[in-house]
Amino acid sequence: MDYKAAASLLGSWDNILILTHKRPDGDTIGCAVGLCALLRQCGKTAWVQRNHDATSRFTPYLEGYVAPADFVCDKVVAVDVAALGLLTPEGRALADSRGVDLCIDHHPSNEGYAKATCLEADKAACGEILYKLVGELGTLDRAVASMLYLAVSTDTGCFAYNNTTANSHAVAAALMAADIPYKGINKRHFRTKSMARMQLERLLLEHMEVLEEGKVVLSAITVEDMVRLHAREEDAEDIASFLGQIQGVLVSATIREIEGGECKISLRTDPDYLNATDTCALLGGGGHMAASGCTISGTAAQAQAAIKGAILKVLHGE
Repeated sequence: MDYKAAASLLGSWDNILILTHKRPDGDTIGCAVGLCALLRQCGKTAWVQRNHDATSRFTPYLEGYVAPADFVCDKVVAVDVAALGLLTPEGRALADSRGVDLCIDHHPSNEGYAKATCLEADKAACGEILYKLVGELGTLDRAVASMLYLAVSTDTGCFAYNNTTANSHAVAAALMAADIPYKGINKRHFRTKSMARMQLERLLLEHMEVLEEGKVVLSAITVEDMVRLHAREEDAEDIASFLGQIQGVLVSATIREIEGGECKISLRTDPDYLNATDTCALLGGGGHMAASGCTISGTAAQAQAAIKGAILKVLHGE
């Protein structure tokens, strides 16, 4: 359905619980809190389901919006969640028991798991879709605009990623006009790094595997690396964008070993050279043409070998 139909549904509902995805980023958090604030502005009872993966970089935005333990919802809405497998354990349990009533998303790989889906795959961030809902449901106040700016700015890398469009800039301009603290958001998410983060970036460079005459690079961070450097989860947020900053690199694969014998693979590409969605699909993942990911079982070395094989298969049929 289009955004007008989604707004009509939301306008007719109450007692709404909003779900975010595992290892949340600024887009899912910004959309969830922004939508919650918008629904409350309309007189609705709305909460965001607690996400235990949320790091200290994002938890301040959630204050006052996390659902109390005894909240019983009538409707469930997922934002920026392309697949059931990307929901938190609590979100997945809820989805399995009663379903998801509406999904608002921008991932072309969306599985269509919800009863109704508002999907705009041409948008760089889900926050751009939420901005359109504001015009149908309420007004663009400072609380809503701040969260949607967080969503759009983080999913475009502060408007530097190649998914950024004229619409991304137009939406950001409209949000900034609502007297939001955009300078603080930009500094917090794009111009501040911990010492542990700098050390993790050093490790990525030291362990980097280079292929295709420098066009393709791969590197991994293990659980042992995180422990040794006293690095927290927030120190590794959005680290997938780091290797792609190297001159001449068109494809970067960053592997994060996580607890439980699994590895999260983040692939960033120039889509004219390699389609990231097609590549990660070979390993059960998905996303966008220029930014996709997957999670596989095994060690960091095994995961690196797997994504290397997928890249070469898509590039050369190997």
